[in-house]
Amino acid sequence: MKASGAVMIAAFEGWNDACQAATDVVRHLVAKYESREVRHIRCGEYYDYQATRPIVCYATGRRRIVWPQTTFYDITLRPGLHVYAQIAPEPNYRWIEYCRQSLRIADELDVTRLITLGSMFADCPHTRDLPLEVDDGSGHIDPDQRYSGPAGIPTVLDTIAADEGLDTATMWVSIPQYLGSDGCAQATMQMLGGLSDLLGVDLDPGDLPAKSEQWKAKASVLTRCNDALAEYVRHLEQDYDRNAKVRRETSHGGPECEQLIREAEAYLKSMGD
Repeated sequence: MKASGAVMIAAFEGWNDACQAATDVVRHLVAKYESREVRHIRCGEYYDYQATRPIVCYATGRRRIVWPQTTFYDITLRPGLHVYAQIAPEPNYRWIEYCRQSLRIADELDVTRLITLGSMFADCPHTRDLPLEVDDGSGHIDPDQRYSGPAGIPTVLDTIAADEGLDTATMWVSIPQYLGSDGCAQATMQMLGGLSDLLGVDLDPGDLPAKSEQWKAKASVLTRCNDALAEYVRHLEQDYDRNAKVRRETSHGGPECEQLIREAEAYLKSMGD
């Protein structure tokens, strides 16, 4: 393993980026702090342009075609402290070669730690903190919360990076699936808070708290206008609160742990009947 060096954050648009919450973390950092583009991967061989289309824009009065590409930023969080960030649409082809090319760039930048970000839709209520799962690479994660199933590019990049000797960490936030695919400032803000913990620095949330309150207010209006949805959210709240109580009791080793777990399992089973 390399000596301690730089940190790189990676987020990808598409399947791994519900409500653009993960990539919005990188966009927030780029907008909030001094940043500059330092590397690119021009990605013609990695994309199906019918799935990830180029964009038409106008610059200085002339039409331009902007093709999908990967951009690496150098972001100065404060004098003497900076991180790198990678942002791109999820590739359609040649994932292993893409990841190896990304890690060659990371090596050129003396990166020794990689933090991948992702967001996904799930059954969770907007009225509570959104579930945030952080694996800092130490192995201290609840086995019951470990994901098994289809993988996206963040997981592949994380796995190859770990195999090559980098320190790795992953962060995933869950977003209520009943609210659609509009932006979710609450998820982005919570990921930013988790990133602050991983980096050991307080990251400026900017206007995310205000946008988060707007998101919650909009969601509350939606549920008030739909009785079936309101009832569904109440069930999600009950599940969330019960599971939170179990986790608290388990973490403290309380004598009621086993009974609470049995009650939670029985309740969840009854919900599925």
